[in-house]
Amino acid sequence: MLVLAFLSASLLLKAQEDEEESAGGFKKERLFTGGNVIASFYTGGTAFGLSPHFGYSITKWLDAALSVNFIYTSQRDEYGYKYHQIDVGPGAFIRLFPVNFLFVQAQYEHNFQSLKIIPPPGYGNSYNVKEDVNSLLLGAGFATGREGGNTYYYFSIMADVLELPNSPYVDSYGRLIPVVRAGFNIALFQGKKRDY
Repeated sequence: MLVLAFLSASLLLKAQEDEEESAGGFKKERLFTGGNVIASFYTGGTAFGLSPHFGYSITKWLDAALSVNFIYTSQRDEYGYKYHQIDVGPGAFIRLFPVNFLFVQAQYEHNFQSLKIIPPPGYGNSYNVKEDVNSLLLGAGFATGREGGNTYYYFSIMADVLELPNSPYVDSYGRLIPVVRAGFNIALFQGKKRDY
């Protein structure tokens, strides 16, 4: 609760500072691109992925972006079944910077899945299942170099708070898998300095 109160107060103060700066409409200098790699390791499985994004810095403390996710997950359960899953889908996120090097992020994803289930020997043939599932990732991270512009590296840890059974961020037992992301953000049309 204290963290939420601190973030709310910080954002309100920054919003007042940015009112004058945000006037003037769309500015191409606020566009950015980038992406991240996803890695998760847990008992009985691993997940790897890529997630490129394209976005806009609304203020110096708030970014919004569209993303595309490509995730491969491999799991084995206690009965010897293997699960190979590929997730592809669109997403969007907002990233709030209460200070220049720390951020909190909320990311919505809609993943189209292709799941291959391989039973242990003697238990039948493998088969495929196609589904789609929503995820809402919440987390926090560390960013380098944001003060001088919108080009930086970042590291974050997130979790899918929806915890839907087919989520790529929930294991076959329904447990949350921590999502560790490392990536980069590249300012477009910005030159040496940002416009705010």
